[in-house]
Parts: sequence; C-alpha cells; structure tokens
Amino acid sequence: MAWNKHLKLASVILFLSLIALTACRISIKMNGSALDYTVYKTIRVSDFPIRAALVYPPLQQTFETELLDYITKNTRLRTTDGAADIELEGEITAYNLTPQAVTENAYASMTRLTISVRVRYIDNKADNNDADQTFSAYRDFDSSEMLTDVQDQLCEEISKELVELIFNATLGNW
Repeated sequence: MAWNKHLKLASVILFLSLIALTACRISIKMNGSALDYTVYKTIRVSDFPIRAALVYPPLQQTFETELLDYITKNTRLRTTDGAADIELEGEITAYNLTPQAVTENAYASMTRLTISVRVRYIDNKADNNDADQTFSAYRDFDSSEMLTDVQDQLCEEISKELVELIFNATLGNW
C-alpha cells in the first residue's frame, strides 16, 4: 500500500515537472541583441555627416564603418539601402577640444577630445520604439602631443565607444 502511494506521488511530481518545463521558455541571447528575428530582418544605416563646428573629415568614414561592422557582427539583420524594418540615421554634432588638468602655471597638461553623435532610431514595425538621442564620448591626451599625431587613434577609440552606446540603447534593447 505504501509503495503504491509513493508511486502515485512520484508520478504526480514527474507530471508537474514536465508541465513546468514545457510552460517555461528559457531565452539566452549571446550576441547582446534583443531583437525578434521573426519580425526584424533588415536595417538601413544612413550616412552620418559631420555637422560640428570643427571638422575632421576621416571621422565620418571611421564612425560609419565601425557602426556597420558592429551591427553585422552582433545581429542577424541584413543591411539594405531601401526600405527596412529598422533605420538608423543621424549626424556627428560635436568634435571639441577642451583643456583639462590646468597646472599651476595656467597651462593645461591634458586636452580632451569629445565627439557627439545624434542618432534617430526608427522602428518601422513598432512606432513606440522610435528614439532620438545624442551620445557623447571622449578621450584625454597629453597636451605636449600634437592632435595630428593622436587624432586617428583617438577617433577610432571614441567611435568604438559611441557605437557600443548606440547599439545598447537601440538594437540591444537594454
């Protein structure tokens, strides 16, 4: 009799466990993207022209290449020039140099390069996901260095940081 009771209890526990397992769906996204690929298949990334007072022409290409590469590596979206499920557009709005860490003789020992990018995220599948936001990032460099000597490296580093911020705020859906 006790054996039969334990068998029934074990059967009930097994049955409930199976129901719980089939009712739960575990979803892990290893690429950082939180997109539903049954809904979103394409993305259009427009040019990001420089609209800053100070212009460093290679910055536009550096930023755009970094953005497209990051999207390609971290999503399954297909880039297109035509109509798309998601659109990213905007402009580089600031490229500023400011003195930092002023010494006792009133000279700056460090200079900060700040780049800002305005991004418009358009979700053509769900209007409530649209966003218009500005992202900024900076790097400091020693004032004894010429900007022309460090500019390319700083622009690459800042572009990478900006792209990660933009991705996390839009496609990453954090």
